[in-house]
Amino acid sequence: MERIAVVGAGLIGSAWAMVFARAGHGVRIWDPASGASDAAMGVVRARLADLHAAGLITEAPDAVAARVAVAATLEDCLQDAAHVQENGPERVEVKRETFARLDALCGADVVLASSTSGIPASAFTEGLAGRARCLVAHPVNPPYLVPLVELVGAPWTDPAVIARTRALMAQVGQVPVTAMKETRGFVLNRLQAALVAEAFRLVRDGVMSVEDVDACVKDGLGLRWSFMGPFETIDLNAPGGVADYVGRFGPLMGGITEEQAPYLYDAPTVEQVTGARRATLSADSIGDRSAWRDRRLMALAAHKKAQPG
Repeated sequence: MERIAVVGAGLIGSAWAMVFARAGHGVRIWDPASGASDAAMGVVRARLADLHAAGLITEAPDAVAARVAVAATLEDCLQDAAHVQENGPERVEVKRETFARLDALCGADVVLASSTSGIPASAFTEGLAGRARCLVAHPVNPPYLVPLVELVGAPWTDPAVIARTRALMAQVGQVPVTAMKETRGFVLNRLQAALVAEAFRLVRDGVMSVEDVDACVKDGLGLRWSFMGPFETIDLNAPGGVADYVGRFGPLMGGITEEQAPYLYDAPTVEQVTGARRATLSADSIGDRSAWRDRRLMALAAHKKAQPG
């Protein structure tokens, strides 16, 4: 198994460590912040125990955790690594500095991937000697439970690097998708942005409450979308498939999108939504509710794993 270097030990970094370790890879994890890597190991051990209890891993949690080691330095983290997964702050200047160090320290055959949520690889790799081996591998939080990974290369990324990364992600149990060009926010965020913006607009315009908009997704769209995407959804929503759906509903759906002007998150509506959410869930309970979310995702993942495709 290839050795993996995880640079940045926050929630995403610790999740990536679990993803690679449970697939059999040796992982070294490093973070410039004092104590961050040790804290990540605590998260790794706790979440692996949860995964084992949910039946999502059969190997003993301690055996999986033993494949993850804390590195004292970045150089130690990168030693003998075949793939680097970077998870640093979402600031382009930090990405440039980090990737310059990675490019200088790693051999020419090492893939350098960033978990960035929205900064294109072209913004922080252009000046690197090894820019052809750099790309974005954007996960969905938390990646040890939500398997999708968006692979987005810069214009100069070697296609072989994308193919190699796609193969690695598939091997570790993720679901890689490849963007054929860079777009602002990548693809998943663009899909999410459209729905979230419309949710805010509906509250702003007095159409529906925050709670009921959430219910439209969790008890409506989300049930179908947990196992099929929008194209398959509409293909099955008309007897003749996609073309039939568009013939029946295209004017309605197209007319709706004509009303959906850009939404820039006005402060009064954000305050209204925040108030509704805090009335439902206090700020000091967000961590507990996040852990509940992860347990529900584990149950859903176990269910989906048991079902035929």
